[in-house]
Amino acid sequence: METKHVAMLMVLIPTAVFAQTHDENHSTSPSAYAGEETRLIKSLSEQDLEEIARGGGWGLARAAELNGVPGPTHLLELAEEIALTEQQRDDIEAIRAQMQADAITAGERFVAAEQALDAAFQNGAPGAEALERLVTEAGQARAALRLVHLNAHLLTLPLLTDAQVSQYAVLRGYSDDPCASVPDGHDPDMWRSHNGCN
Repeated sequence: METKHVAMLMVLIPTAVFAQTHDENHSTSPSAYAGEETRLIKSLSEQDLEEIARGGGWGLARAAELNGVPGPTHLLELAEEIALTEQQRDDIEAIRAQMQADAITAGERFVAAEQALDAAFQNGAPGAEALERLVTEAGQARAALRLVHLNAHLLTLPLLTDAQVSQYAVLRGYSDDPCASVPDGHDPDMWRSHNGCN
């Protein structure tokens, strides 16, 4: 009989603890989303819409940027510091201009798709097939916009020297300055030459 009671307690105690924890996690504090219900498109802030409308990067090219493949906009901002030649500037500016034009077009499609998804929920709730179609369209539009930005990084990389790419990473805060000190065991002149140090 005692064994049966112990077994029952072993089952009930975790359930009671879970119920208590579950209740504590569902307090009456406001949602982190509170205030966003007034947005024109609930999934996008005003800042998001502004950046997308002007063809801004919107963080979509981080896979390239943070893995050593610079983008045209920031390269042009740092043109003096990384000693871009006139030819490099012209070529990179052409890539940037095309990227911005393509990003504006792709961004309009993405915003329209998000707006359609938002509207479907404003009008009640979409059916399963409609929801799948709307989400797929929004996902494809976002992917197309991301591709525009990532592709511009790919087109830019071959125009740069290794030293310029390294300097870009230092200036953007992604790596330490290799020119600040020469590691033990390296010839100072060779090290500075290889890393494009002045």
